[in-house]
Amino acid sequence: MRDGRVVERGTTAAILAAPREHYTKRLLDDAPALSARPFREPGQGRPAIVVRDLVKEFRVGRRPFRAVDGASFEVTRGTTHALVGESGSGKTTTARMVARFATPTSGTVSIAGAPGRPPLPPSRAARLPEPVRVARPSPVHRRDHRGAAAQLRARRPPGAPGPRRRPAGAGGAAGRGTRAPARELSGGQRQRVAIARALAVEPEVLVLDEAVSALDVTVQAQILDLLERLQRELGLTYLFISHDLAVVRQISHTVSVMSKGRIVETGTTRQVFSDPRHDYTRELLAAIPERVR
Repeated sequence: MRDGRVVERGTTAAILAAPREHYTKRLLDDAPALSARPFREPGQGRPAIVVRDLVKEFRVGRRPFRAVDGASFEVTRGTTHALVGESGSGKTTTARMVARFATPTSGTVSIAGAPGRPPLPPSRAARLPEPVRVARPSPVHRRDHRGAAAQLRARRPPGAPGPRRRPAGAGGAAGRGTRAPARELSGGQRQRVAIARALAVEPEVLVLDEAVSALDVTVQAQILDLLERLQRELGLTYLFISHDLAVVRQISHTVSVMSKGRIVETGTTRQVFSDPRHDYTRELLAAIPERVR
């Protein structure tokens, strides 16, 4: 369907194998699970993120619950590392500790060579220059999205006394149409605003937690292309959290697979997808279409 009209119909096998309409072809090309792009190969260099023996426990009744159990990984500057796993695997809790939204029970996180500091209140952290930022879609009721987008277009971070210059390309992250009221923004526009807000303070690391999970495949492809372009232009490092292995295959250079709070497998995306060593990884890969492998 497009614009309220059925533009093509048929059996699933026939449409997937030989779509006739240009719009259908574009949808199939944009779907990460159906377009087997080449793997992104990681380069060499210094790590932007170093996580060592990270543990996070929560008190549940009289016994502690270990949500993250000894996680360790490194992310080379200018690359994307994905944390994947089913709900409850510990990937989001790990990301929160990397972003300083939560304090580890034990273990260390180093960002851009600097040891992690205690978490700050969100209202204060949002205005401080930090090496790491979280990009998550803005809720529809937010009123400050137009200011955030305008700040980025002007290349001036929130609260800064004067103009600051950003590398070319960052100003386009917000995109057109983000001056509209928040309730009128599409999911893709809200995600662009979230990226713009995160970039406004010139971080080195972005944490992207399910950044494209609620978007249709065409908008999803646009956001993934935007993230790749910004990474090339600004040298950004991404920690990408997702349960969608088809998206992970497209965006990430390296990946860690989490299950029950532990990292059970890690390596380049090509290695993990082509030659999984752990049964849990094989189960995850078996749940996605053959064409992405």
